Amino acid sequence: MKQACVVVSLLLLGAGLLAPQSGEFQSAFAVDKKTLGVKGSNAYFNLTPGYRLSYKDGNNTDTLTVLNETKLIDGVETRVVEDREMKNSVVTELTRDYYAIDSATNDVYYFGEDVDVYKNGKVVGHEGAWLSGVKGAKFGLMMPGSPKQGQKFYQEQAPGVGMDRAEILSTDEKVTTPAGAFDHCVHVVETSALEKGLKDHKWYVAGVGQVKDGKLELVAYAGR
Repeated sequence: MKQACVVVSLLLLGAGLLAPQSGEFQSAFAVDKKTLGVKGSNAYFNLTPGYRLSYKDGNNTDTLTVLNETKLIDGVETRVVEDREMKNSVVTELTRDYYAIDSATNDVYYFGEDVDVYKNGKVVGHEGAWLSGVKGAKFGLMMPGSPKQGQKFYQEQAPGVGMDRAEILSTDEKVTTPAGAFDHCVHVVETSALEKGLKDHKWYVAGVGQVKDGKLELVAYAGR
């Protein structure tokens, strides 16, 4: 089964966003918080409660589940997405990510995350946790409603904690995973302003969402 894909590089600029200087990552977003919330639809980033994406790389698995929960962050109602990472069927990290969508543009923004890091079945830390509006952190753009090649933007803006940024390298790539073959994928490369040399390539497809994250490949998604 083939479906239109979008490969996203971790830098995207959607409609209504402030254009950065050439070569810079966008960090300011001209959005009205009155249109931010849990209403809207992004073809590449499904926030419908109950939607699930499952990935695998050897003994490592990652499952993303959109929960029927919301959380008020920085004055905005956000949707909660659970990210469960496991190795050899044992949980290594459990994260609750918070996203809001702009009903005017369908751009998806990232408002933070609560993180539980596990070792031998016990929580041993919360590294990487942050929330927009707390300790100088502010939300970033996760996925534009209409991704375009060359877009560059910050996804996380939490000084000293998370400064991930994305650039869209292409919007017309082919990706094959155990879940299917996908055309017209958006290829995104993510880097960090805090960690030099760190690169993470991800691919997204319209109607499904993320189909590949580095070596993690999509093996199943809701509706199949």
